[in-house]
Amino acid sequence: MKEENLQTATFAGGCFWCTEAVFLRIKGVEKVVSGYTGGTIKNPAYREIGTGRTGHAEGIQIFYHATIVAYTELLELFFATHDPTTLNRQGHDIGTQYRSAIFYSTEDQKDKAEAFIQLLEDQNVFNDPIVTEVTQLGPFYIAEDVHQTYYDRNKEASYCQFVIDPKINKLKQYYTAKLKENYI
Repeated sequence: MKEENLQTATFAGGCFWCTEAVFLRIKGVEKVVSGYTGGTIKNPAYREIGTGRTGHAEGIQIFYHATIVAYTELLELFFATHDPTTLNRQGHDIGTQYRSAIFYSTEDQKDKAEAFIQLLEDQNVFNDPIVTEVTQLGPFYIAEDVHQTYYDRNKEASYCQFVIDPKINKLKQYYTAKLKENYI
């Protein structure tokens, strides 16, 4: 499939190592890039993001084939693999850089994200209100190379074993049909 046929989705669901690892395994996803978005300074570095003072979130850009995986399916996986009810926090990762956010690049993405959140709220899927922000995408800065495909290169690291492995196991348990064959 040609790269020009790819769509892009941008999500922040806590640590980008986690969200990247989840979406790399999904059929129809060609590439996932970890980076920073939603902040106030140009070309931020990881050490700056970690302070929480730049306003950026650790996010990912997902490049996908919409004929294989729909944007709403990506939304479902996004909400199934992180806690959208904790403000500026995912587990032990605390700060605005770990917020739950959907950064839309089209009005259609915005409408679908808002409708999906409303559906989850109407069906009381979560015990607490969803705090995921839906914000227009601004500049997306690609994170340093050490952060790209971090999980796949560092599966033995304790953070990967205790934080990311459970997300991957959840994917295997509940979303096997959506996984690329080499990740089943």
